[in-house]
Amino acid sequence: MGGASYTAPRSGTAFSRPGISAKLAAVPWTLVLLIAGVALAGTGMLFSITYDKPAEAGLPIAHLIRFGIAFVVMMVLAMVPLSVWSRLALPAYLVSLILLFAVELAGSVRGGAQRWLEIGPLAIQPSEFMKLALVLVLARYYHLAQAREGGGFMVHIPAAVLMLLPAALIFLQPDFGTTLTLLAAGGIIIFLAGLDWRFIATGIAVGVLSAPLIYNYALEDYQRGRVDIFLEQIVGHSSDALGDGYQIEQAKIAIGSGGLRGKGYLNGTQSQLDYIPEQHTDFVLTVIAEELGFFGVTGLLLAWGVILGWGLYIAMKCSSAFGRYAASGAVGMVAFYIVFNVGMVVGLLPVVGVPMPLVSYGGTAMLTVMSAFGLVLSVHIHRRETISRTGLL
Repeated sequence: MGGASYTAPRSGTAFSRPGISAKLAAVPWTLVLLIAGVALAGTGMLFSITYDKPAEAGLPIAHLIRFGIAFVVMMVLAMVPLSVWSRLALPAYLVSLILLFAVELAGSVRGGAQRWLEIGPLAIQPSEFMKLALVLVLARYYHLAQAREGGGFMVHIPAAVLMLLPAALIFLQPDFGTTLTLLAAGGIIIFLAGLDWRFIATGIAVGVLSAPLIYNYALEDYQRGRVDIFLEQIVGHSSDALGDGYQIEQAKIAIGSGGLRGKGYLNGTQSQLDYIPEQHTDFVLTVIAEELGFFGVTGLLLAWGVILGWGLYIAMKCSSAFGRYAASGAVGMVAFYIVFNVGMVVGLLPVVGVPMPLVSYGGTAMLTVMSAFGLVLSVHIHRRETISRTGLL
């Protein structure tokens, strides 16, 4: 599915001009164009939201500039051999973990959450680094562990620790959305590594049974409020439709009013009159639904389906276990963004601040997603590369 064949050297890397040319020829450009198309669609919807609002008029251009920067990052990462990704996995994970501990000890608080670490003039969010680092370290772990120990249950214990430790630190910030993203990306790798379905069922049962304890003792007040609104939406309309439930109620009105074909581009009532808070970020799908209708939303989701399916196909065709797990984890992370955002917007999942990838406004999430695609493209380009099964972790 796209891209010429490129055979990487068995050891070392090829960064000479002919090597880079060969790698560029191996890029599946149709997939890259699909990714760019989704981002351009997001730019168009941001223009619809902001074109008559002078204070926000710069958002579409800023979104496009951020995508351009992230696109360059994606292509640079695509040129990196899998052997380099593998060697960087453990250092990247350890550095990200140290930064998460630093956030817990001395992180800055913004909007009631302690998620940022200020280093001179820079403010970084280590949880974003951990998303890709976790995918890499789990891919490397299983690449090495299965060669040594086989696929028994005990092989999954260290992997679970690698996943749960940063997830717990991020949950304490609190950042429930990123916590769930980590669990989704790591969980799909552990599942594909052969975890027995009985243990999966047991884990789900434990999670369900522990939900009341988590609700009462682990969640912040505002998080419990979001869960309450979600549960009210499941059984009927929110009892506080003008308060905490306002956003979801307005989102449903926008989605329902769009019908099959929508009201037309730039003609959305809910979007143009700002009835929906945060419609340029987490709730941008409501604008698409109102202006372009069911067909517009379906088109976006079909495009994502092709992109994610192509990513899984790339994972399947990689000759190394590291590449297969890394690409699968990266695809799983992006898929979680999409599924949770859709569920959140239509009221089937709690509102936890998960954006629609490449469509919602926001530079951090875009850079994370495009870096994940850079990893997937690297797996495709270097799919025949042999990865060493020696070393730490």
